[in-house]
Amino acid sequence: STNKHHHHGFDADRDAKKIHSACKGAGTDEKKIIEVLSSRTSEQRQQIKQKYKVLYSKDLEEDLKGDLSGNFEKAVLALLDLPCEYEARELQKAMKGAGTDESLLIEILCTRNNKWVNPHRFFFSTVFDRDLESDVKSDTSGSLRKILVTVLEATRDETQQVNAELALQDATDLYKAGEGRWGTEELAFNVVLAKRSYSQLRATFQAYEKVCGKDIEESIKSETSGDLEKAYLTLVSCAKDCPGYFATLLHKSMKGGGTDEKTLIRILVTRAESDLPAIKEKFQQMYKKPLAEAVRSDTSGDFRKLLLALLH
Repeated sequence: STNKHHHHGFDADRDAKKIHSACKGAGTDEKKIIEVLSSRTSEQRQQIKQKYKVLYSKDLEEDLKGDLSGNFEKAVLALLDLPCEYEARELQKAMKGAGTDESLLIEILCTRNNKWVNPHRFFFSTVFDRDLESDVKSDTSGSLRKILVTVLEATRDETQQVNAELALQDATDLYKAGEGRWGTEELAFNVVLAKRSYSQLRATFQAYEKVCGKDIEESIKSETSGDLEKAYLTLVSCAKDCPGYFATLLHKSMKGGGTDEKTLIRILVTRAESDLPAIKEKFQQMYKKPLAEAVRSDTSGDFRKLLLALLH
């Protein structure tokens, strides 16, 4: 809930001064920085940045970069961007240089709603002077390119009504497209997965099970592979249960040998003001322990303190 962000009247001036005093002198007072940034909304953090610039003629980010390091620094800088700015940067990183990080493109592009697309296109063109769709087109190919471009058209139906006939029709088309005739027919998958509303898709998936006797994920896994499989499965997960999709990603980022801090930062920062409460609930259900506990045992130092404050 966002009400915790307003419990003691927000004052950008006071916050900017607090951060400035935390950075000046010999040591940095990380505790103060965490206190201010974790208890403010993204919008308020923008105001703090503007105020800081007015007061000290310097960019808050630049000052913090000089004083902080490692994952703590990365998380703090992520918080200082608007979510759409931050994700535009992440998309740009995913496509810059030699290799393309397809998994990241899929995670960001296949999980967002129509409203998301336009501000991102705008940020992408203002910050990087590039066109998001052209970059995606030139950095991906084949079937993956087709589905990502379809998603970027942002024409998903967002009404709540479910049309049972259409669900059956779509389920039948998907069945025909998948079983045995794969390759020529992925168009059916693209149209259905990228354009139908989430509630419509849930009805389609149920109809699909009735028609084919197996669930849609099984068919996708047996008919596709690699990045296309990942994109389709992501679209299906989000239609079925978006918080569950992110809970799973968070769990994966913390299990096994190393911790994938980038993913931790990305999800906690970008979902903080949308569905983080639902993600926390889902995580608890799925893994029988609180998300905060998982984060606590997998991170350390100021980075840990900041993430826990965001989860609070």
